Amino acid sequence: MSLFFYLIIFIFGLAIGSFLNCVICRLEKRESFLRGRSRCPHCQKELSWKDLVPLFSFLILRRRCRYCRQKISPQYPLMELATGILFVFIAILNFQLTAYNFLNACFLSFISCFLIIIFVYDLKHYIIPDKVIYPAILVSGIWYFVLGIFLNLYTRYEILNTIYSAVGAAAFFFSIVLISKGSWMGAGDIKLAFFMGLILGFPNILVALFLAFFLGAIIGIGLIVSGKKTLRSEVPFGPFLVTGTFLALFFGENIIQWYSHFFHLI
Repeated sequence: MSLFFYLIIFIFGLAIGSFLNCVICRLEKRESFLRGRSRCPHCQKELSWKDLVPLFSFLILRRRCRYCRQKISPQYPLMELATGILFVFIAILNFQLTAYNFLNACFLSFISCFLIIIFVYDLKHYIIPDKVIYPAILVSGIWYFVLGIFLNLYTRYEILNTIYSAVGAAAFFFSIVLISKGSWMGAGDIKLAFFMGLILGFPNILVALFLAFFLGAIIGIGLIVSGKKTLRSEVPFGPFLVTGTFLALFFGENIIQWYSHFFHLI
């Protein structure tokens, strides 16, 4: 694929990222994201199209609202940029132009939108909203049901692998919730783990969980050492699970190969 094609994908991802920002803001306010114009969160002034150009409006306006001059949250450009980059990675992952790869790229792009919303929302509010995680699970289930049963693009083994991975990951987190009586993990993490299993299957789900716990431990220790958190502080685990999912999705096979090679050398 040409560089121009990836540029188009990146720009499309920026636009989708802008929409996801809108979804998160409307979720916070319990408003519909399908109706109404975007407004400044500070002065409530209705924004025009030139205030909503992904990434560029933030830079041109020098990080401030055109009307009230309040600072614009860096969440907006960062989400747009992250979505654009993820969409390019998904296109690279499905670089061969076949019907299956096109459908798979669409599915992964759609699923990535759910994961991005979960990442940001849990980071801000320490909760994984059911309005996001349940539709994400439903879409994933329909994907495997249609492609596996009706189109025969997945074998029986692959479908069972996906189901076992989802149930196993959810059961693992459920046991943690039971043991800790909800102080270590929440119910939202159980649902997210089930969703991860549907997307990744085995063994990539193990890679995702390992990376999530590893990154969580490193960042948690860093926050405690810096004095920003204590051992009793609550830290949202959803962002780490989402990060682990993306790393396993794009680099899972390479990580498994490196791991196997490393232990063969030992």
